[in-house]
Amino acid sequence: MTPTTAGKKGEKGASAVEFALVLPLLVIFVFGIIEFGLLLYNKQVITNASREGARAGIVSQTPRVTVAEMQTVVQNYAVPHLVTFTGGVVLPTTTVQNNTSGGNQCVSFSDNLTVTVTYPYTFLALSNLMNLLGPSTLGPSLTLTAQTVMRCE
Repeated sequence: MTPTTAGKKGEKGASAVEFALVLPLLVIFVFGIIEFGLLLYNKQVITNASREGARAGIVSQTPRVTVAEMQTVVQNYAVPHLVTFTGGVVLPTTTVQNNTSGGNQCVSFSDNLTVTVTYPYTFLALSNLMNLLGPSTLGPSLTLTAQTVMRCE
């Protein structure tokens, strides 16, 4: 028996053991990439939804767009684009405020209209995986917020 053949017999199954040790870390890493990719995508969606709502509210027209109509614009943009894995679609919350007059509509030119959209993002698997490793500060959901300020036309 040569020394090279004797060493190979003793290493039989070593790669399976190494794979078993590395696999949980690889799974957490891959799911983390997916989770944070979805989180950033949903953040981008609510940011665009707040822009759409603000744009609808600042356009000069008679009568002015109401808060309910701006909220409808935000919902119509956000709902088809948001990625969720829960049973039902959680609607984003929209608040509108005129920073100059204190109301919630454009009153005059050069007023600033602020549209804020909040959305509770629910994690798919990352928080559950982290809880398996021990107590985690990462809860089952995270509140995403987007705010757009535009000047009234």
